[in-house]
Amino acid sequence: MPPDGRETGASCSAWDNSRCEGTPHCQPRCPRAFDADGDPFVVRPLTSADREPLVEMYEAMDVEATTLGLPPRTRERVERWLDGLADAGRNLLAVGDDGVRGHVAAAPVDASDPELVVFVHPDHRGRGVGTELLEQLVAYADADGCESLALTVAEDNERAVHVYDNLGFDVTERLRAELTMRLALEEPLVSRVKRPPAARRED
Repeated sequence: MPPDGRETGASCSAWDNSRCEGTPHCQPRCPRAFDADGDPFVVRPLTSADREPLVEMYEAMDVEATTLGLPPRTRERVERWLDGLADAGRNLLAVGDDGVRGHVAAAPVDASDPELVVFVHPDHRGRGVGTELLEQLVAYADADGCESLALTVAEDNERAVHVYDNLGFDVTERLRAELTMRLALEEPLVSRVKRPPAARRED
């Protein structure tokens, strides 16, 4: 059973979940996903056993992947940063056969409008992993009773801004070279991201 107590149900036992219509035991969004190349992965809550693999993912990132000072550039600082997110936030990982592919977190977990961060392993960027992580976070945040999600992004990070814009984030503030963006957790967005795989086949 996942750390948050939700069961996945028998319908999640196979990779081909395209006909799954969901069960009363499902997580807010089906944890099974495929990237743009058809490679399967799972999105699930962070556990204590994930700490070292997640630190290693961040150590694999080059300087160009750093945005607004994140992730930190030394192992010690990465560990402190991740420990803080684990203690205060909702954390989800994208995990494939080759290990951790991405991480999204929103903190503080008990806020109505937590701030999120999302990063994808260098080997898996541009393949839809980040988008899936964000949609998973939307589903979980709504289930947690959040009203919105917020983030700060460098204005020249065009790829990230494009992803956020496509999901429905609005720019609420421009400060120097940074954008503050907000996503209201409202319909029809919430229902769309929570649809079972069978209902998403025509997307």
